[in-house]
Amino acid sequence: MLLRIAEIFLNVITPVFVVVGAGYFAGPRLGLESRTLSRSAYYILIPAFIFNMMLTAELEAELAFRMIVYITVVHVAIGVVAFLLGIALRKPAKMVAAFILIAVFGNFGTFGLPFIEFRLGTEALVPTTVYFLTMNIVAFIIGVAAASWHSGGTAGALFSVLKTPALLALVPALLLNVLDVALPVVVTRIIELLAEAMIPVMILSLGVKLAEAPRLRIDGNVITATAIRLVGTPILAIVLALPFALEGPARGAGILQSSMPTAVLASIIAIEYDLLPEFVTEVVLFSTLASLVTLTLVMVIV
Repeated sequence: MLLRIAEIFLNVITPVFVVVGAGYFAGPRLGLESRTLSRSAYYILIPAFIFNMMLTAELEAELAFRMIVYITVVHVAIGVVAFLLGIALRKPAKMVAAFILIAVFGNFGTFGLPFIEFRLGTEALVPTTVYFLTMNIVAFIIGVAAASWHSGGTAGALFSVLKTPALLALVPALLLNVLDVALPVVVTRIIELLAEAMIPVMILSLGVKLAEAPRLRIDGNVITATAIRLVGTPILAIVLALPFALEGPARGAGILQSSMPTAVLASIIAIEYDLLPEFVTEVVLFSTLASLVTLTLVMVIV
């Protein structure tokens, strides 16, 4: 068992965190800006990856439906758990809303995609991409709703998720897939080059972003919020995979995506809605570091 844990940590966890570390240490010294890197990934590289992946994807409609419902239920459930725990601990409305935001917004892309590919192989990338798209929509809706709720803000921003470049790239890719249309070689090679750049750029940008963050302060609220995300969500994912009869890569990818630390995007939303942004950023930092341990253990189970 110890040998297996060491192997997973060395061959799956370490490569990703080394690249994060490279961004963390090189960013300030080279004058790199996380905003430039992340925006490049958001508007160019992620849409190319989604388009490239879904253009040739082969996934049964019935299985895809079960996966979408499953991962939606998992993240709605962890949002409810975060809400009830916040209320039970008598936290103020802002902290309860922050708990919910942190619980639902995992790092599905930057961490989820490379970790799952390293652990489960390239055959898991199609279900991983389906989960990635679904979880981003669900997390955005629940997260922004929670952030708006504490201040009585409008939920109109929820629908802006439908205009994200990744989703805009999904529609033509699926259409071409269904119609079995072959694109010119020059087009596919351009898309493939951009798609292959997505994961390293996103990981590097996370390291640069962490270097820009304020000093980490750990208290009971940070530990509680991190535990909800890193412990509560994977437990729910493991349990709920049974009634949805998920097996193989569909099951493994769903559990691993649900085990990711809180995403930097959560802190961006917290800043936008004045939802304890320093606290949310501290959780992003702490959960990322703590995931060194929790992700290793979950991967042993999966």
